[in-house]
Amino acid sequence: MKRLLSIALLAIAIFTVGFGRPALADGDAVKGAKIFSANCTACHIGGGNVVMAQKTLKKAALEKYSMNSIEAITTQVTKGKNAMPAFGGRLNPQQIEDVATYVLSQSEKDWKG
Repeated sequence: MKRLLSIALLAIAIFTVGFGRPALADGDAVKGAKIFSANCTACHIGGGNVVMAQKTLKKAALEKYSMNSIEAITTQVTKGKNAMPAFGGRLNPQQIEDVATYVLSQSEKDWKG
């Protein structure tokens, strides 16, 4: 019985770590803040969206539109979508990942601070 319980707990731990929120491992939020300020603030000041008001960079909106991961944000920034232009030709992949890291970290703080 103890062995079965140990295996179950191990499986839960692996599942939680393996499928939980992705780590912000490779992006630099400090660098991302500078890049965001220079390239994104005109439309997304304070995590808002001046073009499509409902599609903000706030945590609830990112979750609602399945944009709450590094992968989703980097794809959107790289390729653009709808009214958002593509930045893949202007920013390199590391800069885009830094911006994505910054956006996710700010969304967790509701863009305060």
